Amino acid sequence: MRALALALALALAAPTLADSNLPPSHWADRQLPDPRQEREAQELMQELRCLVCQGQSIADSDAEIAGDMRDLVRRRIAAGEKPGAVRAWLVERYGHWVSYRPPAEPIGWPLWAAPLVLLGLGALLAGKRLRRKAQ
Repeated sequence: MRALALALALALAAPTLADSNLPPSHWADRQLPDPRQEREAQELMQELRCLVCQGQSIADSDAEIAGDMRDLVRRRIAAGEKPGAVRAWLVERYGHWVSYRPPAEPIGWPLWAAPLVLLGLGALLAGKRLRRKAQ
C-alpha cells in the first residue's frame, strides 16, 4: 500500500519536477532593437514549429524550448545571418518537421498524389455503378 501511495505521489509530482529552474533566455521574450531585424525574426519564428507543442509556432508557444529557439533566431539574425540560413541550420539540426514549409521532396509525392488517385478511383467506381443501373 505504501509503495502504491509513493508511486502515485511521484506520478503527480513528475510534471512539477520537470520544470526548469533556469531563467528564460535573454532574447526569448524581448524584441531586437533594429525593427527590420525584429520583423525578419518574427516572420521566421512564425514559420518554425515548436518541438514540444507540435501545433504551435515558436512565436506562439510558451514552452521553454520555444523560448530558447526564439532567442537563437534573434541572436543569429542580429549577428547578420539571413533568415534562410537560420532556417537551414534548424532544419539540419531538428529535421524538416521543424519547418511549416518543408521542401517538396520525391519521398513525399505519394502523400500529395494519394488524394487525387483516390478521387479518380472513386469517380471510376461511381461511373461504372451508374452505367450498370442505367442498363
